[in-house]
Amino acid sequence: MAIAVPYLGHGIGLRTQHFPRLWEGTARVDWFEAITENFMIPGGRPLAALEKARAAAPLVLHGVSLSLGSTDPVNTAYLEELHALIQRFEPAWVSDHLCWGSVGGHYAHDLLPLPYSEEAITVAVENIRTVQDTLGRQILIENVSSYLTYTHSTMPEWEFIAEIAQQADCGILLDVNNIYVSAFNHQFDPVAYIHHIPPARVGQIHLAGHSDKGTYLFDTHDGPVIDPVWDLYRLAVRHCGRVSTLVEWDDQIPEFEVVRAEAERARELEAEELERSYARSA
Repeated sequence: MAIAVPYLGHGIGLRTQHFPRLWEGTARVDWFEAITENFMIPGGRPLAALEKARAAAPLVLHGVSLSLGSTDPVNTAYLEELHALIQRFEPAWVSDHLCWGSVGGHYAHDLLPLPYSEEAITVAVENIRTVQDTLGRQILIENVSSYLTYTHSTMPEWEFIAEIAQQADCGILLDVNNIYVSAFNHQFDPVAYIHHIPPARVGQIHLAGHSDKGTYLFDTHDGPVIDPVWDLYRLAVRHCGRVSTLVEWDDQIPEFEVVRAEAERARELEAEELERSYARSA
């Protein structure tokens, strides 16, 4: 079953450094993705900026705190705030990470990887269903970058995320940079990862930069997308077709035009790959 989200084109993450462009009315982009928790506040400049962004372009909410893989119950107070934010800003969709970040009511404020096991699937599926039932909508779940693995994992990550999406009837936010980072760190084939993701479940793609630490890659979002990640993006387009794509840039954030140029490059590459696909099928 396909995930029911619209195609928005190529957007960028909304960051405070770019708020002045919103006031000027010059923040022109296909769509914005906002970090949900930054706007769970009663008022102030951030909410005013989000109003401006929503008036200028479609908006998506991207969370970091649902802790979908935790054995803790889903935080009902958080869900109530999220639901209120959704009602106010009417995002095209809502997403969060397939990970855990809380235990015993205490938050680690990190996106921690899960063991790829049947037990972890059961927990995540139950939590996602709770979230979707409460919000009255499907959500997208994102694959995270990781720096360790669990000895009791029983399947590859791509099988794990695909099975959860199927059982929970949710969508997938396919982070191509995270695939590349984790593939390097754990020595698996990123091409195989993408080929095993069900295309109908993919509602969004993330692109970002990362840092090379020599023995491992670190998902820092502090620079442009590198060529091997662009190559994986091309593959993702061939595999999934047209999918709304967003560029994340969260540290050492440059001028708005620099980030938008990355989104425009994604648009160009998508068009090239789709044209090739049409030519092959003609």
